[in-house]
Amino acid sequence: MPNPPKLRPATKADIPAMEMLIRRSGIELSKGFYTDEQAAAITRHVFGVDTQLVEDRTYFVIERDGGMLACGGWSKRATLFGGDQHKSGPDPLLDPATQAARIRAFFVDPSVPRQGLGRMLMEHCEREAAAEGFLTIELAATMPGVPLYRACGFEGIEDISLTLPENITVPLSRMRKRIG
Repeated sequence: MPNPPKLRPATKADIPAMEMLIRRSGIELSKGFYTDEQAAAITRHVFGVDTQLVEDRTYFVIERDGGMLACGGWSKRATLFGGDQHKSGPDPLLDPATQAARIRAFFVDPSVPRQGLGRMLMEHCEREAAAEGFLTIELAATMPGVPLYRACGFEGIEDISLTLPENITVPLSRMRKRIG
């Protein structure tokens, strides 16, 4: 029987491995949800590590026997989605009494899908956001992520489209959940 997966805060030293996992996950787990062009565009222009979350200690990795299986986190900042390459300008703190915390950048290694790793990350992030006083959490879900988020109790509040270079449009779903 394999060792159980372990969740821990991500560190700056994890960033190269997280970026590799994000690229693999973004391409391979998008099959059947996005075209190859959409998956490549969103992976290149949007997906990636937001180093502010690593600095805030709200981004996590799940490992087993030294191998990274998943990464993801939550944020008390305004940015809804995207890695460092997608951000522009300041990223102010949210008010837990009136604004929703963000669920950010969940990625699972394509070799271990549907084994509860996303749910493990979500439950941890919900507990942490609630402990910080947040009453709701929201996210911008890619189509491959929607089934997980629905299973975790999120409801869709708005369908959005993201237009990327080469005029490639990628559908997303803004979703929300009460936690407090």
